[in-house]
Amino acid sequence: MLQVALDFTGIEEAIRVMSALRDLPIPIVEVGTPLIKAEGIRSVAIIKALASADALILADMKTADVGALETSMAARHGADIVTVLASSDDAVIEAAVTEGKKLGVDIIADTIGLRPDVIPQRVRELHELGVNIINIHSGIDVQRRLGIRATSFRDLACKIRNDLSDVIISVSGGIKPEDIEEFTEACVDIIVIGSAITKAPDPHGAAARALNALSRVSRK
Repeated sequence: MLQVALDFTGIEEAIRVMSALRDLPIPIVEVGTPLIKAEGIRSVAIIKALASADALILADMKTADVGALETSMAARHGADIVTVLASSDDAVIEAAVTEGKKLGVDIIADTIGLRPDVIPQRVRELHELGVNIINIHSGIDVQRRLGIRATSFRDLACKIRNDLSDVIISVSGGIKPEDIEEFTEACVDIIVIGSAITKAPDPHGAAARALNALSRVSRK
C-alpha cells in the first residue's frame, strides 16, 4: 500500500496538496510530525476531512511518553493509526496499545534512531507487547548526512518477516515513485513517500505514478 506523508509546517500547504490528491485511491494519509507540532492536533481532523472516505489517517505522533494520552488525543481528532517510538519504554508502548485497542486505533512502532542490528530483537519485543505494525525508518538528517535511504532496508524487512510472519512492515525515508520497483522482492507491505510526492511540481502525477508502480509490483 501507499502512504503519503504530509510533512509540512503549515496547514495551508497540506490542504493544497490534499486537494490535489483527493481523487486518487491513496490508502493511508499521514499527518506528519512537523505538521502536528506546527499546527497542533487539529491538523489531523482537517486532513481527515479532506481525504477520501476510504483513506486511513495516520497521526505521526512519534510518542515517547504518555502513550495512552497521545493515542486518545489523536483518535479524538480522527486518527485511525498512531505512531510510537520503538525506542520508548515498554510501559509507554503497552499504554498506547491498550488505549488503541479500546478506541479501535492501530499502533505503529517507528524504528527511527535505532541501529539496524538491534531492530530485529526490538521488533520481537514489541510484538510481544502487542504491536503488529513496524515502520523501518531512515530519518531526514540521516539521509542527508549518511546517504542512507529506505531502499537499504529490503534485507532487514525480510529478516523481520521471516522471524514474525504476521507483522505488517512499512518502510520510509527518501523513497521516490521510481524506487518502488526495487521493492518487488522485498517483504514490505506499506511504502511511505513524502516530499517526492508532496513537493513535486505535480503532486497528483507523482502520486499516480507511485500507485501505478505499486499495482505492477503487487501483480508480480
